Amino acid sequence: METKINEFTVIIEQDEDGMYVAKVPDIQSCATQGKTISEVLERIKEAIQVCIEAEKEEIVPLKFIGVQRVTV
Repeated sequence: METKINEFTVIIEQDEDGMYVAKVPDIQSCATQGKTISEVLERIKEAIQVCIEAEKEEIVPLKFIGVQRVTV
């Protein structure tokens, strides 16, 4: 059986305590945190795998266009 490989966009931010928080916009409620960038990237890969296995339907990543900060 061939494993399907998907590429997901991951947004990484840093909270007020210095922890890195990673979120996957394509998968609702798929997020994690870590003390370093490498730790949070390792954890988000695991979180994505868990989220994919839990989903009833196939998750199709959206095409990444860009990120823009907006002041309101």
